[in-house]
Amino acid sequence: MPSPDRTPKAAPIPPAGSALILLKINGVDHSLSIDPRTSLLDVLREHLSLTGPKKGCNQGACGACTVLVDGQRVLSCLSLAVQLEGREITTIEGIASGELHRLQVAFIEHDGFQCGYCTPGQICSAMGMFQEFQNGLPSAVTGDMAAARIEFSDAEIKERMSGNLCRCGAYVGICEAIHSAFDREVAK
Repeated sequence: MPSPDRTPKAAPIPPAGSALILLKINGVDHSLSIDPRTSLLDVLREHLSLTGPKKGCNQGACGACTVLVDGQRVLSCLSLAVQLEGREITTIEGIASGELHRLQVAFIEHDGFQCGYCTPGQICSAMGMFQEFQNGLPSAVTGDMAAARIEFSDAEIKERMSGNLCRCGAYVGICEAIHSAFDREVAK
């Protein structure tokens, strides 16, 4: 009886000009062979069928493609997928676990969307924005940067969310939804 082959198996060799990468997206590892010039947005949409992040402008100007990378908001159309190996990527599909996240519920309750095209990017951006706020990072409208606590005001929310455009103009509902979802945490 021949002995089993115990030599370690080499990783598959990607085709010439391709890169073999491992991305952790929404808690799941994905091994991909891609062109190293491929944006994270194209990997998400075209290789993994995660269509929540939208290709709005493909220039980083609209925010429709916003995702979270290690909890920070990132424009996936401007990020090369190969640069994000080993980092935790969260798309709108990974926000809820079992039931809608309270921010998603707030968007519904406060009419934070109309056509819905920008909504996944708006929600991911709002989650990253709130983390920035919680970490005490000032914005362009922060009055007293030496203050122990930044006020979670409409002006702060609007400034921090200004990179996410809504063609339908649902900004009032978006701001109300963000307040509704996070005001309790700010009060703590």
